[in-house]
Amino acid sequence: MASEPTYEIRQRVAYAAHPGQSLGRRHNEPPSRTRNDFARDRDRIIHTSAFRRLKEKTQVFVAHEGDHFRTRLTHSLEVAQIARSIATALGLDSDLAETIALAHDLGHPPFGHAGEDELDACMSPYGGFDHNVQTFRVVTELERRYPDFDGLNLTWETVEGVIKHNGPVDDRLDRPTWRSIVDYNAAYDLRLSTFASAEAQVAAISDDIAYNNHDVDDGLEAGLFRLEEVAQVSLIGPILRALQVERPELDDRLMRLEAVRRMIGAMVDDVLTQTQRNVEAGNVDSPEAVRMLGRPLVTFSADMAEDLGRLRMFLHHRMYRHYRVNRTRSQARRILADMFRLFMAEPEVLPTEWFDRVNGQDEAYRARIVCDYIAGMTDRFAIEEHRRLFNLEILN
Repeated sequence: MASEPTYEIRQRVAYAAHPGQSLGRRHNEPPSRTRNDFARDRDRIIHTSAFRRLKEKTQVFVAHEGDHFRTRLTHSLEVAQIARSIATALGLDSDLAETIALAHDLGHPPFGHAGEDELDACMSPYGGFDHNVQTFRVVTELERRYPDFDGLNLTWETVEGVIKHNGPVDDRLDRPTWRSIVDYNAAYDLRLSTFASAEAQVAAISDDIAYNNHDVDDGLEAGLFRLEEVAQVSLIGPILRALQVERPELDDRLMRLEAVRRMIGAMVDDVLTQTQRNVEAGNVDSPEAVRMLGRPLVTFSADMAEDLGRLRMFLHHRMYRHYRVNRTRSQARRILADMFRLFMAEPEVLPTEWFDRVNGQDEAYRARIVCDYIAGMTDRFAIEEHRRLFNLEILN
């Protein structure tokens, strides 16, 4: 007989979002007969072209380097799973938390942060590039799947969570790249100076949990560092040492996987405990109280945040700046820079539907469309498109 779970599934708390009390959609639509509004948002995200393309966009490694490393798609699914679990345990709306988690990386370009850095450099004369803003643009205008509006026409709470999951953003509105958000907000106020819902904050902290743990897993899988080296890091070290005593028969692979699993569990437990403390300390009793609290509600404890900082430092030095990763970053940046320059100088080599968008437009508008085209590429497609454009052998 299976043992009873040791966790407690809470009833919906007073500060949870509720789909029946949503502020609605920018364009009115009849309700779904089978799903609440937040679940409907989730399904719309899953069916987008941008979501499907995440399967060949990288976290750290280029997608063609191996099937075992995480992509933006597998990462987004892992974030969504963690977010749904935390939201359920806290008594929040798990559909909304899952929806924001699934959407959070839709605007990432190919080649991870190297791709974002290069596109930002290419776009510096034209307002820059920010993957969070690009995600917002994907769900509000770039995805064209419906006859009556551009974008996905998501609920106010989902759109708010997409752009504010890390906190208020009113200090960024003077940046040129944020112009689209300023314009959207003028017509549909997202209250950019407040915090987002507790569910959006759950999605954000679930992203932290997922990528830190899984970068440890991928780094070990790739041989960028060894178990005995990561055992010196305070967050995972005690877990590894306990495992070596409890299960000395495990090989390195199973030791790694079990350690990562336990570390995810420890971080989730810490979030649940600390968030409940924050609720009590702030007397939070409504979704509005979450937004007006003046500080994040869903957080790690101070001790966990300190340990996590040490883990990030380790990963920064031993993984993100490893020479093998640096070489990939260098190649990726050259690929995107080459294509951007060519498309700006010779827009007629763009695919017809993209050329039609830039034909006759000014330089700044053309740059943004070129950026949108490149940002939507997968790693594999970017490599192949660069080869088609610059490899003269294919002309023979």
